[in-house]
Amino acid sequence: MSAATIRRGGASSRRRKAKAPIRKRRSRIDKFLSQLPVSDDALHRAATWTIMLSAAAALGGLAWFVGLPAMATQEFASLSRKAGFEVRKVEVRGIERMDELPVYAIALGQHERAMPSVDLEKLRSELMGLGWVQDARVSRRLPETLVIDIVERRPAAVWQNRGKLALIDGQGKVLQPVDLTAMPDLPLVVGPNANQQTAALRKLMEAAPALKPMLAGATWVGNRRWDLRFQTGETLSLPEGEKLASQALVNFARMDGVNRLLGRGIVRFDMRDPDKFVLRLPKTQDKVAASSGGDSAATEEAADGEG
Repeated sequence: MSAATIRRGGASSRRRKAKAPIRKRRSRIDKFLSQLPVSDDALHRAATWTIMLSAAAALGGLAWFVGLPAMATQEFASLSRKAGFEVRKVEVRGIERMDELPVYAIALGQHERAMPSVDLEKLRSELMGLGWVQDARVSRRLPETLVIDIVERRPAAVWQNRGKLALIDGQGKVLQPVDLTAMPDLPLVVGPNANQQTAALRKLMEAAPALKPMLAGATWVGNRRWDLRFQTGETLSLPEGEKLASQALVNFARMDGVNRLLGRGIVRFDMRDPDKFVLRLPKTQDKVAASSGGDSAATEEAADGEG
């Protein structure tokens, strides 16, 4: 029997040592990402979308550079019109006094335009340029109608300046010209910048409500005071200053309530001087001036050239 040679380290006796796994050092970025409350899959999707959006932005910039957006917009407008989304009707609401034609003229500038391409804010801005329009709202009613809601200004007086007449609102905004043959039943304010004093005049007349319905017109004199004209034909000259004018008007209303001054043929009541109450009679009569106490008389001085 032959002896068998036994080799050291043979397969039957060698114990293979398991290799220890190689540990990779984690970077700071890996540590940061591992602490985020999102899964690896979500992070992967976010990274993918970021890359896609960046690519789209780059392509968009290139398209803008070569003029493709304008072409795309035109093509989109053309397709919208073919689909029936085109401005064919205009509906105007809220108009009572003003002429509708200027509104339609502005709105119909959008005629045969695709609905999506109508610039509503620009259209509203053009409507706000009309004198009568205090506010406007423009909206689309698909597929073919533009809806325009108008808030009108309220006429408060007629302004006469340099021989021209214009209808104005309470803030002095000019609404439209006025024909002398078709004067509205509104007070007449006369003089340069008188339209800007309409609100002050309205406040002044509220101090004497009994006289307010009798007011026919008012002249803004020298850009500093009022001459009031009543329907009975008389003129009342008030002093400068809001407070003095209001006090004078209240005193006049009180005296008219007691003595019925209006409607007696007196041409002018002059209260510019707080210490005097001056009456101007027709030329055929003498001029009379009474002190504020009413117990003396004197000849009235000639009226100033203010108007």
